[in-house]
Amino acid sequence: MRKLIKLAGLLLLPLWLAACSPNEPKLDLKGTDVAGASIGGDFTLTDHQGQRRSLSQYQGKVVALFFGYTHCPDVCPTTMLEYAAAVKQLGDKAGQVQVLFVSIDPERDTPQVLAGYVPHFNRGFVGLTGTAGEVEQIKNQYKIVAQRVSQPGGGYSVDHSAGSYLLDKQGRLRVFEAYGTPSASLAHDIDQLLR
Repeated sequence: MRKLIKLAGLLLLPLWLAACSPNEPKLDLKGTDVAGASIGGDFTLTDHQGQRRSLSQYQGKVVALFFGYTHCPDVCPTTMLEYAAAVKQLGDKAGQVQVLFVSIDPERDTPQVLAGYVPHFNRGFVGLTGTAGEVEQIKNQYKIVAQRVSQPGGGYSVDHSAGSYLLDKQGRLRVFEAYGTPSASLAHDIDQLLR
């Protein structure tokens, strides 16, 4: 898993370093400024209540976009807990933030499974899933690396990119947050985008 995380980071490093756009206001960020990067874009998936949702529907809020899966033993719950703490730290600004958990394991992560997982971290968080084809297209859009790994005795896990993205209120990709970013840093960067 750590090899995959490091590989994904190395592959995306030139993109992040070249991503700063002179048209975007300079922000005081803890994460990596990726404004102007040629990745991302709108998409539509099914939320954990069975409704079709497009990313563009969340314009007007800062969006934290995290790709993971419900059977993940460590990276996913840790990241979701950090976002839950970050949103709490934002106090009365929390209503201006939307955390989206996009499943990279649509085979197991049905809307019903997501409904039992995502709201556990925060009732306002939204889980999203779709067909294998839809998820693959979105992974490509956001340069998410994911590889299914068979487990002894049956079953599988998924090694995957562990970072997350922040989009501003206009729906533009602005910040990459590395795995392990503490909640205070996430809250700081979200607050920067709320200004």
